Amino acid sequence: MLFIGITGGVGAGKSAILNYMRENYHCRVMLADEIAHDLMEPGSACHETLRILFGADDVWEADGRFDRAKLAAVLFSDEKKRTALNGIVHPAVKEYVIGQYQAEKERGELYFLVLEAALLIEENYDAVCDELWYIYTSEENRRKRLKENRGYSDAKVDGIFASQLSEAVFRAHCAEEIDNNGTPEESFRQIDAILKKHLPI
Repeated sequence: MLFIGITGGVGAGKSAILNYMRENYHCRVMLADEIAHDLMEPGSACHETLRILFGADDVWEADGRFDRAKLAAVLFSDEKKRTALNGIVHPAVKEYVIGQYQAEKERGELYFLVLEAALLIEENYDAVCDELWYIYTSEENRRKRLKENRGYSDAKVDGIFASQLSEAVFRAHCAEEIDNNGTPEESFRQIDAILKKHLPI
């Protein structure tokens, strides 16, 4: 089983690639954002720690869950709390991911285990995954997608781009690069060529 970590800038089109892999190969896809969301639900160890951290903030629903919009507003304005939350949630996500990797390896049923994470490189997942893949889409195309599909302003896109790694850093850490500037079919052909090298004969 090959453990692949997939990353790339916001708006690079990672979701379509992950869906293609999920539908066409014997693999399991894990999304770090979804794992983090689940680990922040009431009843988890993360949630109990976050209750203490954000106890005085107006970020809670009546059922004890986070109000996502209100939490985002607090994190945007308070760097210390954003850093503290990341220090709680990111290690918990990594612990979960490693546990799932070990479990899937023992089961021995999958050809590929795939993890998508925005901070794959920053969180040192290259030490966990067998190889990292970079989904490359030009800034121009990403900006267009973010404005058309998510309604982002140029100022918001500028802020996102400024906070992300450069293309050079992505390339330096990733074993494979998928050029996702063309049609979906062109990207899928690149994926087929890479994955078929790792399929059992």
